[in-house]
This record gives sequence, C-alpha cells and structure tokens, in this order.
Amino acid sequence: MNESEFNDIADQTIEDIQTAIDDSGADIDYDEIGGVLTLEFEDGSKIIFSKQAPVKQLWMAAKSGGFHFDYDQVKQCWVGDGNGEELYAMLSRLATAQAGEDVSLTRP
Repeated sequence: MNESEFNDIADQTIEDIQTAIDDSGADIDYDEIGGVLTLEFEDGSKIIFSKQAPVKQLWMAAKSGGFHFDYDQVKQCWVGDGNGEELYAMLSRLATAQAGEDVSLTRP
C-alpha cells in the first residue's frame, strides 16, 4: 500500500468511526481536526486516533494505554499489531469501559 492509499483508507476509517458513534446512540462527543479524531466521554476521559503515514498505521490512545493498528488488506480491516484484535472490537470494549455504559460500535 502506498501513502496515498493509506491516507484514503485511514481518512475513511476516521469518518466511519464518527458514523458508528452516531449510530450507536452512546453519549460520546467527538471532534476531528487534521486527521486526528478525539472522542470525549462524560467523565472527561478521551480516546484519540491519529494517522501515522510513515509507518502506515492508525494509533489509538486510551485510558488503558496506546495501541497501533495495521491495515489487513485481505480482511479489509485494521488489526492491533500487538494482539490482532480488530479495531472496532477493541474500540467498543474501551469505549464501554470509559463511558460506563455498553457501547457497541460496528464497521459500516
């Protein structure tokens, strides 16, 4: 994957996460500026996504730590480089913990 393809996929993913939050009905505010997506929860905690074009990864920072995701072109999804967990599964789990309510985010 070249840098242009990475940026297209990463930008679409950031848009898709925003749509998934809207569709979930969860009380999560979000803001996207320059490819950085910040999710803010009622308790003031945040989950932050950023594109890392040089290494072709999405990075996510949450209360529980930092995570890096590689795009799996066969499965057409982002997977954690340390544990192989799919992005939306991990985001749902972490958002549930930070929101204090069940948050189920699905990939469009």
